[in-house]
Amino acid sequence: SFVGAVVSGYARNYMAGDPNEGIFHKWLLMTLAAILTLIVASNLLLFALAWMATSLTLHRLLLFYPERPAAVLAAHKKFVFSRIGDASLFLATLLIGASLGTLDMHGIADAMAGLSAPLPTALQLAAWLVVLSAVLKCAQFPFHGWILQVMEAPTPVSALLHAGIVNAGAFLVIRMS
Repeated sequence: SFVGAVVSGYARNYMAGDPNEGIFHKWLLMTLAAILTLIVASNLLLFALAWMATSLTLHRLLLFYPERPAAVLAAHKKFVFSRIGDASLFLATLLIGASLGTLDMHGIADAMAGLSAPLPTALQLAAWLVVLSAVLKCAQFPFHGWILQVMEAPTPVSALLHAGIVNAGAFLVIRMS
């Protein structure tokens, strides 16, 4: 929330006078709403949907200057990696729900605590898919090439991306632990 407030305040001054300022603020606030939903979600399906919404709304911000070829290239690279990460998390969500019979975070924790046998193959695969999704969202090596190019987007987008969104992968792993 604090990072979002700082970025929003900065964006108000940075975008002042831009003919598409209103559109920019709409997508910025939608991105912040998706991030905050991600943080407070207590259901894995809602978490996965907020995860996807974060990527989709950020994509619109990265394409804010469509006349800049480098911005478009960076946005498209991020779009591809994000869709793979989104699909990975969604598949992991399905595997977890099918294996444990719940998508509630507390229910998942309780079901995992009750497992006495080795971890079922479906849950092992889900764990790997969660890690893949986190690595893609965090732009970890070797999937980091796009993050160097996002400087073509408006500065508040880069600030939001670097200060908050790339940390979502670590948040995912910690939340799922």
